[in-house]
Formats: sequence, C-alpha cells, structure tokens
Amino acid sequence: MIFEDNLKIKYSEMDYKLALKPSALLNFLQDLASENAEQLGFGYSYIRNRNLMWFIIKYRMEFTDYPVSVYDLTIKTEPRGCNKLFAFRDFWLYEGDKMLAQIASTWSLVDINSKSIVPPQSALNNEYMPAFEKRESDLNYKKIRPLEKIDISKTFEIRYDDIDVNCHANNGNYIIWAFEPLSFEFKSSHKLKILDIQFKKEIKFGQKVLSEIEFKDKKTTVHVIKNSDTGEDLCLVEAVWTENK
Repeated sequence: MIFEDNLKIKYSEMDYKLALKPSALLNFLQDLASENAEQLGFGYSYIRNRNLMWFIIKYRMEFTDYPVSVYDLTIKTEPRGCNKLFAFRDFWLYEGDKMLAQIASTWSLVDINSKSIVPPQSALNNEYMPAFEKRESDLNYKKIRPLEKIDISKTFEIRYDDIDVNCHANNGNYIIWAFEPLSFEFKSSHKLKILDIQFKKEIKFGQKVLSEIEFKDKKTTVHVIKNSDTGEDLCLVEAVWTENK
C-alpha cells in the first residue's frame, strides 16, 4: 500500500545553496499524508464531520543524502496502521532510483472539543488502519533531552499566515522557528543528516514563541520551542548536521 508523488522542486522551496528548505519538506510530507488519507477514507473530509482531527506527534528522519540541487523529487508513503492510541506512517525520498531519506512519523486522532486522544482503530473502523506491526527496518525515535544551557535564543510572534485549517500554527513553521536563530554561516555550510521532531502543544494566532538552542557538539543542535507567555514546551528538535560543501 505504497503511495507516491513526483514533485518539481521550485526555487522558492530551496535556500540559496539550492538545498531543500526543511519547512518545505515538512509541508510536502503533511500534504502527501493528507492526500493519501483522503484516498483511503480516513482523511480530513471524513474525520472533520465526526469532530476529529489528525495531529502529527513526532518525526524521525535519516538522510543518506539531503536533497541539494534536486529538482525532481519522489516521495513515497505507507500507512503502517495503529496501536491503541497512535497511528504510524513511513515516508521515503528519492531522486530517480537513489534513496535520499527514510522517515518515520507518529500521529494522534484528537476530539476537537475535548482535546482528548481518540483510539484510531475503533473511531475509523477502516481496513487500511490495521494493528501496527514492527519491522526490522523501522527507524528508532530519539529521546530528546532538556537543554542544559542556552547558546542562542530568539522570539517570534504567530502571524495569520502561520495558522492552518485547525486554526493553530502549522507544523512546518516550528522548524523555521527552531533553525532561525542559527547563524547564516552555520546554516549555509551545513545540511541535515538526522532530524528528530516532537510536537507537544499547539499555539495560536497572536501568541509568541521562544526558540532556544543548545550546541551539544559542533554538529549536533538541540532546540526547544516554548510558549513565550506560559513557558510551556511546544516542540523539541534534535538535529545532526553534516557539511554542505
């Protein structure tokens, strides 16, 4: 049950070194997951009428070669079913026959009014949402530990264009806020090797976020996105970088 999409990458989706912007990648994954869920009968049009919504919980991305100067990108996805609380989906990135990345993701189905997690198998009763079975090839999520020190920080305000159909900040914005405090020199000379993202809380229009970064070593950064007013953690990110020559 692998679904794929062939994308023409635009210059607006690349940085000046022609690397795919991480925010563009997150939007590609979200769009493809949404489209595939619609085709299989558990997408937005089905769950919205039942007062439910999908939320991304976490990603694990391992890049054999991060997309740089890639104009034709193929993304494949496979829904992996669910356990009692969460649903799982895998992605793969290709340039032609060359695999660029493997990505694992975890999702929750949430009741819009109560904000409580709804068991997806019983709520959907869909043949394409079977019980999850682990494979040897599955990626292992990294536990992102709290910052021990803050090396860089920056504050952002949520704009109208940042919010999505759920009326909260789209998940693609979190990676922008996470990486924005990094220096121009660092970002222009590095590309992603491994990326772990954990989404914890939503944030809405008009609120402010605080982005804090710790350098664990020269090529590993840990990021915390917080609600600037409440101090609550909204998103945790750990990135392992390699040189972009």
